[in-house]
Amino acid sequence: MRFATASLTGRPDVAPVVFELDGDDILTSGFDIGKTVRYGNVKANPRATVVIDDLASTNPWSPRGIKVIGSCMVESHDEGERFRITPDVIISWAINDTTPGIPKMERRTIGT
Repeated sequence: MRFATASLTGRPDVAPVVFELDGDDILTSGFDIGKTVRYGNVKANPRATVVIDDLASTNPWSPRGIKVIGSCMVESHDEGERFRITPDVIISWAINDTTPGIPKMERRTIGT
């Protein structure tokens, strides 16, 4: 998964991370996250975007994935701190329709 944040002035940062799900929320942590750019970004600007994608096949070319846009917070847990991303919008491609080729995009707005 790629985890993107932006500073209060809009400077972007993106990092590859591991994740787990907690209901609709996405959780991610790491080693000493308090020293990361994304930590400072989330504290100043609590918005994030994550992308999870892969290739179902290379022949035919069949990309699939999910993009989640939402709020983000830092929370404490047993092993230190972690990020919790709560979706506002989910955009997916080739998840529900697995027809090979260029996939149709699907958009779902959460909570509105």
